[in-house]
Amino acid sequence: MRIGFIAHDSKKTLMQNFCIAYRGIISKHELYATGTTGRMIEEATNLNVHKFLEGYLGGEQQMGSQIENNQIDLLIFLRDPNTQSARDIKITNIFALCDMHNIPLATNLATAELLVKSLDRGDLEWREIYN
Repeated sequence: MRIGFIAHDSKKTLMQNFCIAYRGIISKHELYATGTTGRMIEEATNLNVHKFLEGYLGGEQQMGSQIENNQIDLLIFLRDPNTQSARDIKITNIFALCDMHNIPLATNLATAELLVKSLDRGDLEWREIYN
């Protein structure tokens, strides 16, 4: 499975900690992330992450393109709902693409944990039909 990771600046440390905690599960899959998030995951876990550009430089659009082409099977996007950004339209687009292509999406830690545990149990194998 191909897992995508995006994190707002205020959630990047949380993403690192999440990936450390679930390293055993996510290490069995292909990992993709926007630039800084990917670098921070690599530093924390020593896992190989395919890094797109930084989010504000186009990484979110690159991730969106991967989603649109069914090249991502699960997306964990730890976002800060208290941060208003000019990129909110791009973020909304990513959510819409996940909805259109039936890509499981977590926007908070609780849902991310549920999805990763489901992935480990094999509950998301239905995504292979799309590939």
